[in-house]
Amino acid sequence: MVKRFMFVLTFAASIMPVAAHHSVPTTFDISKEITIQGVVTKIEWRNPHARFWMDARNVDGTVSNWELELAPPNALKRSLGLDFIKAGDQVTAILWQAKDGSRLANALTLNVPDGRVFNFSRDTRDNWKTPASPK
Repeated sequence: MVKRFMFVLTFAASIMPVAAHHSVPTTFDISKEITIQGVVTKIEWRNPHARFWMDARNVDGTVSNWELELAPPNALKRSLGLDFIKAGDQVTAILWQAKDGSRLANALTLNVPDGRVFNFSRDTRDNWKTPASPK
């Protein structure tokens, strides 16, 4: 009985990270890019994605808080360092919004106050398209 329990526990723990991750084209509307401007309010350096939140002004003058996903934290640390974005920075982001209409997004491009532009996209949308069926 104990062996069976340990097997089930080990199996469940091994599949949890896979279940927690998501497919970009399943989660985000990759057919439409949105540009928002605002102030970074929070940054999190946790796997599987680093993420930051920003307050962006809407057309009607209200403010919405967006959660933007970035690359994995270790990849960003190796390539950009962890200080390329800070709370309080005024930024412009181009993103793919979540299909459910929430303020969750996948950041494609980020312009930071010192003028640098970071491209987080996968080069082109072609990398997310479904391969054509063989004839």
